[in-house]
Amino acid sequence: MKLDKNYNKLIKSIDNLVTNEVPLVSNLANLSKILYDSFEGTCWCGFYLCDDEEDAMYLGPFQGPVACTKIPYSKGVCGACVTKKESILVPNVHEFPGHIACYSLTNSEVVVPVIKDEKVVGVIDLDSTNYNNYTNNDVLALEEVANIISRVF
Repeated sequence: MKLDKNYNKLIKSIDNLVTNEVPLVSNLANLSKILYDSFEGTCWCGFYLCDDEEDAMYLGPFQGPVACTKIPYSKGVCGACVTKKESILVPNVHEFPGHIACYSLTNSEVVVPVIKDEKVVGVIDLDSTNYNNYTNNDVLALEEVANIISRVF
């Protein structure tokens, strides 16, 4: 599937923004805002960063309501994404086994792994109060963003 023109502009602007000249948290903070504003219907957007010693992820920069601060690899959509090393698109989170309700109004979600040297180092997580909010094209765009972000980990 080919990305539409709007996503190509988004990817190009993110590629120009992400740099090793600032700390990781600075890159992720700006990206959380850009992604939050760029994906229609999103009520929460952020990053969870992997800690393999804890077999869990910790909350990184985000936009939206207060979120879970620690998610075990064995729980929820984010955990499944890390374990499977693949993007997960969930049209209805209430039908996802083991879904973690960090924000009770969330109805759909997309989680994309950030992979560096064949290892998941974090995830991009977008939530929506709408059912079926995200598409396969959204996943492709977020995977491109994850590839760009991986260079600053």
